[in-house]
Amino acid sequence: MSVRLVIMGPQGSGKGTQAARIYQHFSVPAISTGDIFRDNIARGTELGKRAQEYTCCGELVPDEVTNAMVRERLRQPDAADGFILDGYPRNAAQVAELDVILDELGTRLDAVIQLTADRGELLERMRRRAEIEGRDDDTAEVIARRLDIYEAETAPLAQAYADRGLLVAVDGTGEIEAVTARVLDALGSRV
Repeated sequence: MSVRLVIMGPQGSGKGTQAARIYQHFSVPAISTGDIFRDNIARGTELGKRAQEYTCCGELVPDEVTNAMVRERLRQPDAADGFILDGYPRNAAQVAELDVILDELGTRLDAVIQLTADRGELLERMRRRAEIEGRDDDTAEVIARRLDIYEAETAPLAQAYADRGLLVAVDGTGEIEAVTARVLDALGSRV
């Protein structure tokens, strides 16, 4: 089945977990900007080096770097029949750039899933993730900064996508399976 989705929500809301589960349901790649960044950093690419300058101190990677990585990834053969974008777009400029990329590819989004959760829940989830995964980019200060940036820059995108009739808001708290069921139910006839 061909499906093109964006999944958005603050860090710790379960975007990656839900993107992987949605991938299993629709068999289209879940494309995480975080994974793209880490892959480029690990391989030492020029874009990866530029991204690392920002991620190591909790800042967001500049749009031009992020856009270039996403454009390259969406042009790969496995994304031709669909994808789930996780962590992109995160601001109005990236929404406009995604529109350009999709136009170049001759396609459009089917829906935008917004996962919601309370800030205290998000902070606790990210603290646990940092301990389990040993992620040095998830310090308490970095986590708080990322949530602040999300509130200022990314949360307003929900209204933009709602205005286009694409937004599907889903409560991201509770058991993973229950959240997945809510997501798939909310997508309903859109896909």
